[in-house]
Amino acid sequence: MEQTAWRFSDDRGQMSGGGGRGRGGAAAAPPSRVVAYIQAGATLEDLGIRPLAVFGSFHDGPEPDPAKSGALPLDEVGYLGAGADLDVEALLAPGPDLVVAVSYGGGQVYGLDPETAKHLEERVPVVVLDVGQAHTPARIRGRFADLARSLGAPDEDAAALLAAEERLRATAARTPRPRVLALSPASADEVHLARPQAWPELRALAAYGVDLIEPGEGAGANWFTTGWPAAAELRPDIALVDVRSNAAPLGELRSDAAWRALEARARILAWNPESPCSARAHAAWIGQVADALEESVEARGKSQGDLPT
Repeated sequence: MEQTAWRFSDDRGQMSGGGGRGRGGAAAAPPSRVVAYIQAGATLEDLGIRPLAVFGSFHDGPEPDPAKSGALPLDEVGYLGAGADLDVEALLAPGPDLVVAVSYGGGQVYGLDPETAKHLEERVPVVVLDVGQAHTPARIRGRFADLARSLGAPDEDAAALLAAEERLRATAARTPRPRVLALSPASADEVHLARPQAWPELRALAAYGVDLIEPGEGAGANWFTTGWPAAAELRPDIALVDVRSNAAPLGELRSDAAWRALEARARILAWNPESPCSARAHAAWIGQVADALEESVEARGKSQGDLPT
């Protein structure tokens, strides 16, 4: 097979290739030994590029978070650790010729100490893609698709995503419209309520017509932290519940009466704020939301139909 020179400009405007960081050179062929942040690695797996190994963030532990790992075969893809356990030598141990990381704005590499990221880029090309609130899911998905194609992956089939989007629009237009609250359990006493405009996937749901609950004014750009009684008082019909390993497990909440009241009223749908950024993953998520909306609308319609006239 004829080799093709490779270069890629990331979301910081940094050019990766044979010339190194910012030099604009081209590698003789696309990289084939990729180490990635776990969300990026799960995305690349969906797109047909299997990473050698993945690493976590400072929120993660010594084992990969199953909520973030997507379709990665963790018996084949190594896990290099997270947080303070990550240094340049650990990241370079598998012998990568490319590291793929994410950023939440400003070009800062998420999950790595700034000094670690700096020294890593002195030794291997690093591509950073921005998954922060400034961008739409479509734009984030497109940038990962661009990278995957540059590495030799075929175009991703978006037919399932388009069908899921149309279904969600139609479902969200039905009445009565269910009220949806996104949250991350902090403990048996506290909960982080998501501010929908701060999360690309929640903004997208709102654009499809989903009625997302605003948690109210207060501190916190992405989350509003409060007690479970305040969350229950918002009376959601559907709760999108963060299931990453850094969130409190639902089993720990059973002792709280307010959580039990919320759970009794609302349909609980698992939410991964660090889902793979692929058409496959987004189609599955949108389909799950549409399912929950349909179930809620039908249940409320049946309940109203059972009332005496």
